[in-house]
Amino acid sequence: MSTFAKPENALKRAEELINVGQKQDALQALHDLITSKRYRAWQKMLEKIMFKYIELCVDMRKGRYAKDGLIQYRIVCQQVNVNSLEEVIKHFMHLSTERAEVARNQAEALEEALDVDDLEADKRPEDLMLSYVSGEKGKDRSDRELVTPWFKFLWETYRTVLEILRNNSKLENLYAMTAHRAFQFCKQYKRTTEFRRLCEIIRNHLANLNKYKDQRDRPDLTAPESLQLYLDTRFEQLKIATELELWQEAFRSVEDIHGLMCMVKKTPKPSLMVVYYAKLTEIFWISGSHLYHAYAWLKLFLLQKNFNKNLSQKDLQTIASSVVLAALSVPPYDHTRGASHLELENEKERNMRMANLINFNLDPKPESREVLSRSALLLELVSKGVMSCVLPEVKDLYHLLEHEFLPLDLSIKVQPLLNKISKLGGKLASASSVPEVQLSKYVIALEKLATLRLLQQASQVYQTMTIESLSQMIPFFDFSTVEKISVDAVKHKFLTMKVDHMNGAVSFSILDLESDNLRNHLTVLAESLKKARSMIYPPLNKASKIGDTLPGLAEVVEKEHKKLLARKTIIEQRKEEQERQLLEKEREEELKRQQQQKTNEEAEQKRLASEYEKRKIQRIQKEIEERELEEAKALLQEKFGKKQKKPIIEGDKLTKQALMELALNEQLKEKQEMEKKLQKLGKQMDYLERAKREEAAPLIEAAYQQRLVEEQLLHEREQQLEVELSRQRHDGDLQEKNRLARVMENKKIFQEKVMSRRQSEFERLRQEREEHIQQIRQARRQEREAKRKMIFYLRSEEERLNRLREEEESRKREEAERKRKEEAERKAKLDEIAERQRQRERELDEKERLRKQQILAGDPATRSSETPARLQPEAVPVAAPAAAAAAAAAAAVPTPGAPAPGKYVPRHLREKTVEAPISSQAPASESDRWGRRDDRPPADKWRSDDRRSFGSGPDDRRSFGSSGSRSTWSSSRVPPRGS
Repeated sequence: MSTFAKPENALKRAEELINVGQKQDALQALHDLITSKRYRAWQKMLEKIMFKYIELCVDMRKGRYAKDGLIQYRIVCQQVNVNSLEEVIKHFMHLSTERAEVARNQAEALEEALDVDDLEADKRPEDLMLSYVSGEKGKDRSDRELVTPWFKFLWETYRTVLEILRNNSKLENLYAMTAHRAFQFCKQYKRTTEFRRLCEIIRNHLANLNKYKDQRDRPDLTAPESLQLYLDTRFEQLKIATELELWQEAFRSVEDIHGLMCMVKKTPKPSLMVVYYAKLTEIFWISGSHLYHAYAWLKLFLLQKNFNKNLSQKDLQTIASSVVLAALSVPPYDHTRGASHLELENEKERNMRMANLINFNLDPKPESREVLSRSALLLELVSKGVMSCVLPEVKDLYHLLEHEFLPLDLSIKVQPLLNKISKLGGKLASASSVPEVQLSKYVIALEKLATLRLLQQASQVYQTMTIESLSQMIPFFDFSTVEKISVDAVKHKFLTMKVDHMNGAVSFSILDLESDNLRNHLTVLAESLKKARSMIYPPLNKASKIGDTLPGLAEVVEKEHKKLLARKTIIEQRKEEQERQLLEKEREEELKRQQQQKTNEEAEQKRLASEYEKRKIQRIQKEIEERELEEAKALLQEKFGKKQKKPIIEGDKLTKQALMELALNEQLKEKQEMEKKLQKLGKQMDYLERAKREEAAPLIEAAYQQRLVEEQLLHEREQQLEVELSRQRHDGDLQEKNRLARVMENKKIFQEKVMSRRQSEFERLRQEREEHIQQIRQARRQEREAKRKMIFYLRSEEERLNRLREEEESRKREEAERKRKEEAERKAKLDEIAERQRQRERELDEKERLRKQQILAGDPATRSSETPARLQPEAVPVAAPAAAAAAAAAAAVPTPGAPAPGKYVPRHLREKTVEAPISSQAPASESDRWGRRDDRPPADKWRSDDRRSFGSGPDDRRSFGSSGSRSTWSSSRVPPRGS
């Protein structure tokens, strides 16, 4: 068993062994580490080691190793970190499932590969003999060898996990999940044998859980979460059992569910109870227990009606119809009549078990149990409103079979209804838990019931009937089937009937032939005579005789009735008072019990808290002692090593100081002993070696001389043998040469023929090859020529396009250069015009300055001409440069008829005077407008017009003073109307 100082070392060692292909040694190393008692404290490295250990177990299909490792790991992490155990188990199941799926995908036919009845059974002897005898393995056998081992391992995985988690309250969810996955495995691959074993395993786990109630981590079934998990597992087991058609196992699953409900005395959710009763209907129908089948349908109907709010009317009618048809399918007589005592006891036990499952009370009289239960069931259907929800066809059928007396027309009226009912049913949309309802399965039972009713009614009407007439009355079956049904009914005392095949008749009145009735024939005769007398002489009205005899009877009865009512009221009041007192007493007792329970709980909590503190202190002290002990042991191991003899220490308490002193003493003592031993051993070895050599020297010399003589003889013998062999080989070669010399000429002729044929063949092949090469060269030459032409054409086209592109670019450059030059010329012209304008403005500024100087010098004529302009400053607009120049020229030349400067002119005369200069100046303004529009920048127009409006000297006073309300700028912009 390998030991490691740290768990990391074991993991590294395992990985090294895996890399060199020694997986078994790696698995054994990890197994030794996990099962070792040195590593009982959980740490994260142990979880990594478990992951690697599980991977190795799955890879090598070592289920035993995996189980041992998981049990040891559960001990380590149960009280510390149980989630780690959950992760390891999930990883284990995931790897097993994945490898099984990979193996299944590799096999071409899974059903053939899984053709094994029992996954836990070993190979049969005949299979082993067949595998050894047959030369080639068949596909089925190869698939079985590939897939079946992995499915066996997966099944063993499920069993191992369930066994590990069976009594662990902290991992109940994982236990339930594993059980569900095992159920799905059995369902997917139709593993009926494994499913039975799985159900038995889970059943034993629950039994042991109830048997050993003092376990530490035992699940509490009274907790709602635990109970729900166990119920879900059992319901899943029930579903899978019915799908696999394992009805016995399904019945046992139902008993398990009922046992759980009785154990915790709590009813599960309605949705689970729907599944419970739905599966019970299937089980009871398969087992032939029609009465319990009908009661299960009734329970299912009541659950759906009360708790399923989404139930549609159509689905409700379908379920109610199933209830009624199931009740009608119950035979109207007892099957146990005439059975033996043992059979009756077995049947009684069986009926008790089935009745407990649906809370059904059996009738105390065994001889009339089924009849009374059937009639009670039909009455219960009417009382609980089932008949009001059924389909019309089912209701009509019920009335025909139970209430109508139609011996001749019964089959004629029943058969169309049965034909309609056989087509009804299907999947329920609003009740997903209920299986698919098929009403057609009740048709055969209903036909038997109709046949029995017809025979029963016919026996009351007819005494004798021909077989042909009876066959026509019953169209459901042939007469042989009717005869079997009637025999069963007569056997159970339901009918009195006799078939006479010789005469072809059926007799219903055979009381004189029955042995049971022969003993009571006088009683029967007396009853018949009494009945006939009552029909001949009907009894008188007794009420009238009593009324005549006792005239005050009505009053007495009324008084007694009132007394009884009063007494009943008093009794009811006393009962209510007694019940109230009992309730008060129970309430007081409940309060006392709760107080006592609360006191006990507080005391228990205090006790538990104190015990917890004590255990905590003890645990801490124990951990400290264990740590010191471990350190002392590690120091002892380090000092003395593995192979050295450890010292004997008295007592369990170890200290470092005592160990250090003990270690030093032991080392000193061992060192002295070792030196003595080495000296003694060295001296002994010297003596022994010298003695050996002295004794062996003459023997070695004698042996050497003898070996020389033997080798000389051997050499001579081998040399002589070689000479003989060489002479024999030479003689044989000479004989062979002489024998082959006769065919030398033929050999040369044959050689020449072969060489000539090969030469001609070679020449032909060489010529064909040269021709082929020439063709290839010609094709490649043509291809190169075409390629060169294509390249030349592409290059030419590219050059032409480049040339066109360059010409277009040069044309664009020239156009841009021309536009640039024109723009420069235009700009130069504009600059020149602007310069002339600026020169003219400077001149005008100079004139304006001189005019202002004259005005300031006190010229009266200038001031008087300036006065009207100042009176209307806003009426003089800013004139364009051309209009100002024209006005100046007009001022210099006097206009005929114009007033002299300085004289007052009226307004109407001023307007007439102004019109003449404007009309004369219009062409000049128009030409100035179109010719000199852009001679100066727009920014200088307003400034120049403002300055020009004042005139440039004495010559401008007339134009300034005679300017009208319209501005010269407007006249320069708008052409004259006459132009």
